[in-house]
Amino acid sequence: MPEYGRIIQQLVERCKELPTKEERSEMAMAIIDFMGQRNPQLRDEENYKHKLWDHLFILAEYDLDVESPYPFPTREQLAEKPKKMEYPKLQGDFKFYGKSILQLIEKAIELEPGDEKEALIEVIANNMKKSYNVYNKEHVTDDVIFRHLKELSENRLDLTGIESLEKSKIYYTSNNNSGRNNSNNSGRNSNSNNNNNKNQTNKRRHNNNHKNRK
Repeated sequence: MPEYGRIIQQLVERCKELPTKEERSEMAMAIIDFMGQRNPQLRDEENYKHKLWDHLFILAEYDLDVESPYPFPTREQLAEKPKKMEYPKLQGDFKFYGKSILQLIEKAIELEPGDEKEALIEVIANNMKKSYNVYNKEHVTDDVIFRHLKELSENRLDLTGIESLEKSKIYYTSNNNSGRNNSNNSGRNSNSNNNNNKNQTNKRRHNNNHKNRK
């Protein structure tokens, strides 16, 4: 570990030669502090103290009998290769769907069969279609969305029984709600206009009566 330099290496060798464990432990603590001063960038890392003790043990060639607040690693542990990371599912044709879609898919898989699960699956498919159209700027057929959903869910979610997303319950529910909201808004606007007209008529009558008295 050349970043610590020859001085620290010599201190580690001197620490190993001390006769008692108490003396070695005391010097090891001093070396750890010195290592932290020589490499202040390590303080920004998580568990940097633990890393310094590991580095001290490595510098001592895994032969250092001291009291340590952390267990020392073995040669085998440090030589062990890290586990191979899995590539995310959202690759290639699926990257534009986003992680939220994957999370919803996992939630839908966990639900028991029933109306709630079917409704969530249809919501997922509708949102997948919107994402596809926005990202690719082209219309996508429902069978493509069904195929992507089936693949992303590893064949655990299947919408092949629905003719199209537009005919799903979610689509019609949202449209009906928006229709009712529009009619309610238009009704409120009409009532507001009627009230304004009545107020203007009453003002004109009041003005005419005032003139006649004069």
